[in-house]
Amino acid sequence: MFLVGLTGGIASGKSSVIQVFQQLGCAVIDVDVIARHVVQPGYPAHRRIVEAFGTEVLLENGDINRKVLGDLIFNQPDRRHLLNTITHPEIRKEMMKETFKYFLRGYRYVILDIPLLFETKKLLKYMKHTVVVYCDRETQLARLMKRNNLNREDAEARIKAQLPLKDKARMADHVLDNSGEWSITKRQVILLHAQLERSLEYLPLRLGVLTGLAGIASLLYLFTRYLLPSP
Repeated sequence: MFLVGLTGGIASGKSSVIQVFQQLGCAVIDVDVIARHVVQPGYPAHRRIVEAFGTEVLLENGDINRKVLGDLIFNQPDRRHLLNTITHPEIRKEMMKETFKYFLRGYRYVILDIPLLFETKKLLKYMKHTVVVYCDRETQLARLMKRNNLNREDAEARIKAQLPLKDKARMADHVLDNSGEWSITKRQVILLHAQLERSLEYLPLRLGVLTGLAGIASLLYLFTRYLLPSP
């Protein structure tokens, strides 16, 4: 099984594209959801964040106050790096656990929804394929203004705060152009899914691992069946 990193930009249509992949039966892991999960009370990252940044980053119920924490690391690279060293290893562990579950269920590939895939580059080395949901600048601007009820100046400011979609498109293995009619975008998603499903990458390794797991299961069965005393 291989991993596919999928990203986009604000108002590019990434969420709609992910819905199509899910309707096609694809496995999708939202890395943002994992990032919020690993900092919940009781998890190692939560304890280390409180140790590093103090109790002022906590809400009354013990959850991390993401706004306060964001303000603390804003324009402070050292603090941002510290937070990343705490959270990124935990995110990777959870990501691998979720991926392995899909592997055991027989999925050919898993899509990871990673908003900052090309900005941080931390997870790129794990991706066999990268996909960008693209739309041209004017389309992105118009959609954002309509969706968020923003004036042109505010919408442009939000878009400029992100890595330009055209730059992401240059770095990606696959580009889904969502500038036009939705039916055209949907067809692109279906074709890409078919292409990825046909891929034979890692198939020998996959078969070897599954054969090994089957062998281990058989040995465990024999052990419990013939070697352990009956009750």
